[in-house]
Amino acid sequence: MTHTRTCDNGFKGPSRRTFIAGTGSILVGTALAGHASAAPAEAVSASTQIADGAGVVALVIGTGYGGCVAALRLAQAGVDVHMVEMGMSWDTPGPDGKIFANTTTPDQRSFWLRTRTKQPLSNFLGFPIDKAIPRCTGILDAEEFSGITVYQGRGVGGGSLVNGGMAVTPRREHFSDVLSSVNADEMYNVYYPRANAELGVGLIDPAWFDTTACYQYARVGRKHAQRSGFPFVFVPTVYDWNYMKQEAAGTVPKSALAGEILYGNNYGKKSLQKTYLPKIKATGRVTISPLHKVTSVAPAAGGGYAVTIDQINTTGDTLTTKTVTAAKVFFAAGSVGTSKLLVKLRSTGVLPNLNNEVGKGWGDNGNVMCGRANHLWDPTGPLQSSIPTAGIDNWASGGAFAEVAPLPTGIETYASFYLSITKNPNRAEFSWNAAAGKVDLSWQTAWKQTSITAAKTIFDKINAKEGTIYRTDLFGVYKIWGDHLTYHPLGGAVLNKATDNYGRLHGYAGLYVIDGALIPGNTSVNPFVTITALAERNIEKIIATDL
Repeated sequence: MTHTRTCDNGFKGPSRRTFIAGTGSILVGTALAGHASAAPAEAVSASTQIADGAGVVALVIGTGYGGCVAALRLAQAGVDVHMVEMGMSWDTPGPDGKIFANTTTPDQRSFWLRTRTKQPLSNFLGFPIDKAIPRCTGILDAEEFSGITVYQGRGVGGGSLVNGGMAVTPRREHFSDVLSSVNADEMYNVYYPRANAELGVGLIDPAWFDTTACYQYARVGRKHAQRSGFPFVFVPTVYDWNYMKQEAAGTVPKSALAGEILYGNNYGKKSLQKTYLPKIKATGRVTISPLHKVTSVAPAAGGGYAVTIDQINTTGDTLTTKTVTAAKVFFAAGSVGTSKLLVKLRSTGVLPNLNNEVGKGWGDNGNVMCGRANHLWDPTGPLQSSIPTAGIDNWASGGAFAEVAPLPTGIETYASFYLSITKNPNRAEFSWNAAAGKVDLSWQTAWKQTSITAAKTIFDKINAKEGTIYRTDLFGVYKIWGDHLTYHPLGGAVLNKATDNYGRLHGYAGLYVIDGALIPGNTSVNPFVTITALAERNIEKIIATDL
């Protein structure tokens, strides 16, 4: 990466309360849902900064799942593509020799343009755990709206850099609730298999799961679920399971077994840096501009679109503003990024023909977290893999699926921790706040009560059966539920409403949405496989008919 100005490197050594702060940051990382080879994470993108005045055939805004699918398939079809990414390329090791920050000691690499961490678990054992950090374009954005904080990945690879790797295809019987206008046969016969193959999805070896120390916490979760009559299911992930076995054997650098997840995973996880992006680079037709933020997309006088882009440095300052022309523009900035940009452009008269569905249908995938305090005869283990690989399925009767998530503190906590995905029908809307010059979101924290009620159908029953209680020290003082956040933002430019049934924005030929903004608020599971599969479906149609 070439930066005119860089952040203070922030490596100050352990701070006061290092154990408590480190513990908390591991805790929060494990809740994020997101495969990996034994090689360290490395740059795979052809990072060539786009020039002011350039003309491109296809411009992709964002480098997450949808953006990478679009770029790869367009390039394979012979189309030259430029990708614009607001975050860094994450290809340069820090002073510790690692590209990504250690989860136990957040530094300037950890958060997006914050001077203090904002960890999903704000407290542990009675102590607040956030800490001061240098302001920098770090990997995790905790974007605050009224009523909710949305956690998002920042960098080439998007959310794949920071999620927990749980790669779940929704149950077929639930699919019509997710995307009613999409042919389920095509998705389950063609596009889900394609996405799973490209992402490197795999299941843990059940025999190894039953014996390894690092999943003792999940075995306790299984015992408690089954004793209360709930189905316990293994969940596919994008982690390299052979690598994790080597971690456990002590023959390779530790990654999942070092708690790495929240601020990137240096070795074992197959993020987009190891799947789609190497294939994108190999086409020779795609270039990527990191630290470039799109601020406007307007019809150009000679056809196509004039795209205004701010090039920023690692402290968030604008270095220069560029305008480029693109024949076709693909919005892949994530549910929030895409929705905010489109709402702003419609409301300020830049793209006035966008319809009134733009900005609507946004949801949190029903995310809610909780912890349980177990008895001394149910230790969950001091060594815990940061990659969740199992869950409790009560969707059919209770509207909740709960990941059995780790708390890898390095000590025995006798605690079980869960991220639940619930059937929450509440949907918020993005709107332009002209006075403040920004986009607002109408989410209400009270709407999370639906998710809490659904999660309680699992955990009230388990607590009653086991004689256990909820933890109250993880999300504040005497607060049981983590109801203030989402890791799974979805919607805002919903398929077949804001767009046609393949992501073409109504009102403007050559503008497309190809990311999680298309999905109306809930997938019933971790969403990135569905985002990838839907992008594969849509770009195939777009290439066949529009190019």
